[in-house]
Amino acid sequence: MLKINEDGVKYVLHQAKENDVKFIRLWFSDILGNLKGFSITIEELERGLSNGISFDGSSIEGFARSDERDLYAFPDPNTFSLIPWKSGTTTVARIFCDIYTPENNSFEGDPRYVLRRNLQRATEMGYTYYVAPEMEHFYFKSNKTTEPIDLEGYFDQLDNSFSGELRNETVLALEEFGIPVGSTHHEASSSQHEIDLRHTDALTMADTVMTYRLVVKEIAKKYGCHATFMPKPITGVNGNGMHIHQSLFNGDNNSFYDPKDQVYLSKIARNFIAGLLKHAREITAVTNQWVNSYKRLVSGFEAPTHISWALVNRADLIRVPSYRMGNNFSRRIEYRAPDPACNPYLAFSVMLAAGLEGIENNYDLLDSKEFELKNKDNQKLPSNLWEAILITENSELVHNALGDYVFKSFIENKKIEWELYNTKVTKYELDRYMPIL
Repeated sequence: MLKINEDGVKYVLHQAKENDVKFIRLWFSDILGNLKGFSITIEELERGLSNGISFDGSSIEGFARSDERDLYAFPDPNTFSLIPWKSGTTTVARIFCDIYTPENNSFEGDPRYVLRRNLQRATEMGYTYYVAPEMEHFYFKSNKTTEPIDLEGYFDQLDNSFSGELRNETVLALEEFGIPVGSTHHEASSSQHEIDLRHTDALTMADTVMTYRLVVKEIAKKYGCHATFMPKPITGVNGNGMHIHQSLFNGDNNSFYDPKDQVYLSKIARNFIAGLLKHAREITAVTNQWVNSYKRLVSGFEAPTHISWALVNRADLIRVPSYRMGNNFSRRIEYRAPDPACNPYLAFSVMLAAGLEGIENNYDLLDSKEFELKNKDNQKLPSNLWEAILITENSELVHNALGDYVFKSFIENKKIEWELYNTKVTKYELDRYMPIL
């Protein structure tokens, strides 16, 4: 049942009044990870914070929409923030919402609730789950073309770079949202860029990812170009990944750090890695949920294709970054399959569930080379969305992590997407077959 945060309500009302806010955008995610929402006026804010605001819940279900249903959006006071760009002269704020039924119960189809439920499991085991994604995107001249706005390469630093200025302004906008940024740089492909977010708890980060994607697109649009998180927009070059750094903390102690281990990696961390490896094929439909995602997961473009782990190799599914002496808080692992077009609430949920499964069942982590030798027959990630769907559909772990409602709806959504894709005549087919058949 919902508990109203009275102090949070007072804080939001005070901030809204102090900043002369007129409109508040109530944000939530649909099952596919699209940012959804609606606006209320300042006059409705206090009522909304205490009683929620009703809306049509079918908007949460992606392609697989059922009949209209009444649901209630309850704003989370912890997520209140002014939107840096104004609507004319009007100040606008945003706030993420938890979704409830008319009976005042959490709505099982709310991706934010799914993540909260998985984080509660971690809490009961004594852990806080921290994540830090590295999110890549492309800038193009418009949404009708893949023509780049720069021809720079990995970590290039050119004076008066237009795309560099886009990155800088994006960082400033993110900071106005209260989102701390670690670093930014040009990526390997022309017009491809990366902004790295500082690690925080998974729920805050999932909200942050939703905000981040909007900010990147809005700043690009402001300057007449288009930003995309599409996993593989251009044939023959690196696609957009979202490498996710992960760790578990017990209070202030990093549970992935062990000073007595040769590489300072704890048994808990090794169990967690083993869980991710064992269940990697099952969770891929969630971490890589689009038809286009599998155009990125191919050999030769710095994306993982096999289930493997290593301390240094950047081609592996899981990489354990080098440890810097004295920096115990930074001991972490990096899961490299996801792309930035996933639903972060669901992706974080299934990765956490896989890792916790490894801890609870004491999965043994083989040496990286020994692991590869013993997993030759079943070590590849799914090669397309349909293969991934069939594997996920039979996964007890993913079913439990997502819950019955989201699991069934997600699978249905993905099957609809595959069917639409599978019946579509593509430009490749026209170019390849029209001249000869």
